[in-house]
Amino acid sequence: MDRSSRRQTRLPHRRTLLTIGAAGAASALGAGTVFNSGSASAGQPHRAAASPGASARARAARARAQAPVTRNEPVEPSPEGTTLARVSTPRGNPDGYRRLGDGPGWKRLIRTDLAQARAGRTEKRRTLASFVQFTDLHMVDVQHPLRYEYLRTETTSAWRPQEALSVAGAVSLIERVNRLRGGPATGEPLSFVVTTGDNTDNNCRAELDWFLTAMTGGRITPNTGDVDAYEGVQNSALKIYWQPEDELRDDDKALGFPRIDGYLKASIREVNSPGLALPWYSTSGNHDSLPGGCYAGDGFFADFAVGGRKLMELDSQAEAARLWSTVEDGGDPKGEQLKEALRSRMDSRRMRRVTADLGRAPFTRKDWVRAHMRKRYKGAGPVGHGYTEANLAEDRLYYTFRVAEGVTGISLDTTRHDGGYPGSVGDAQYAWLERRLKEEHDKGTYVLLFSHHTSTTIPDGGDRLMSLLNRNPHVVAWINGHSHKNRIRPRRTFWEVSTASHIDFPQLARTLELTDNGDGTLSLFATLIESSAPARTDFHDLSQTGLASLYRELALNSPGARQDLGGEPDDRNVELLLPKP
Repeated sequence: MDRSSRRQTRLPHRRTLLTIGAAGAASALGAGTVFNSGSASAGQPHRAAASPGASARARAARARAQAPVTRNEPVEPSPEGTTLARVSTPRGNPDGYRRLGDGPGWKRLIRTDLAQARAGRTEKRRTLASFVQFTDLHMVDVQHPLRYEYLRTETTSAWRPQEALSVAGAVSLIERVNRLRGGPATGEPLSFVVTTGDNTDNNCRAELDWFLTAMTGGRITPNTGDVDAYEGVQNSALKIYWQPEDELRDDDKALGFPRIDGYLKASIREVNSPGLALPWYSTSGNHDSLPGGCYAGDGFFADFAVGGRKLMELDSQAEAARLWSTVEDGGDPKGEQLKEALRSRMDSRRMRRVTADLGRAPFTRKDWVRAHMRKRYKGAGPVGHGYTEANLAEDRLYYTFRVAEGVTGISLDTTRHDGGYPGSVGDAQYAWLERRLKEEHDKGTYVLLFSHHTSTTIPDGGDRLMSLLNRNPHVVAWINGHSHKNRIRPRRTFWEVSTASHIDFPQLARTLELTDNGDGTLSLFATLIESSAPARTDFHDLSQTGLASLYRELALNSPGARQDLGGEPDDRNVELLLPKP
């Protein structure tokens, strides 16, 4: 589709979309083509050249083949490339805009809440598994019409100054993993990466394409709508958002945020990802499955997502408070109040005209699985990244996979698909998990559980899930995200490991290494890693790497952002001991 026709896309009539619902809207809009194009440029014109997507994937395959993590032999354990060696550390006045620089690493602590650390275990130690966790990448289409940035006055998660750079930041994290020589505690080869949800931000097909392409390798143009221009809140001339290219003294510049000419053009420029050199597995989160991460999708939301209007501001802070309160207390899972706010402003000056884009259509659970199973997204494997034909046939997002000999991974789907931020584990999934745990017990294997929500954010089924896990001591760890905060808690018979997001500062991921200590105990080593981008930024460096550095520094300075997301020292780099079951 050339640029002229791109701007004249005709959409099905709104009544049609309201009738067929979100799933039907995606189909009627033809949005599946987002997953079939030659490059990951959702909403961009079709290129007639001979398969540029194939060329990009070939480059990614070559990069993976050269990556040091592809070796099969252990190396001497090393802190390099992890937060054991160095950490991006704030400089300057805490009351102003702070710059980042390299600071001292975080030392590893030994936690004996569940078992004592016995002398000589290092010499007897045998590695059972070594892998990496990504969580809450939040690859964001910042121009998406359904984003509720105007709630920024109520919650920092509604809009963050750094969000336009989320793809460059995620690719830099992938580059970091590809450079690791082995597990930092054992030196054993890392065998896979697992995501624990909120890989995308707004149940948007373009975002899903960007995520899958980043993970498997290729070119990504993080732009929807107008192919030549940014159409979002950061060139709206509204003071409540950072206007990086405008002389306007907005609320963020009043706090020291810089003016950066060329920032918006750079933010929608093509990003090249080498893709992970390791196999990877995927877990879904509420932001992957639900519009806004909290609303049950329907025809109205599907229609608005692909349409040509975007609300930039509300009439009052009181209205913002009312809307946000319904999200916080779960009182409006279908988003009726948000729909009314949008309907009532269709012709308001507060509703900006933007370029309609089919690539912003929502996706269903089956769409999610099908996308993961596409050949073009195989990368280092496996096909489906954990999902199989069984997930399609049964319309479910939970599955098991082999971690290593004697170790099984179980990925859960904790999203409430009827709407709401909190998690849920329903009867069918609970019964399935109960059967799987019995099977693994009978085989004598250890289990690592992966989910998006934490034990304390699953009000529907969380208590019985915890009870089930405690009755199965071969479950040695529950690894999750959602909270955007590092926190590690002993749970009687296993460790719960919650990891910070990669959108909010300090933007981290974890390596995890499970060992048998040969003395009746196991150890789980958890080590935090940052992206490969330099800690120090240069406002004139708008290269892909420069943007990844800026992504981190802007996150540090995001007004109102929590300062405790890095956790306490014993939530960071640790050895977690527990008795062998």
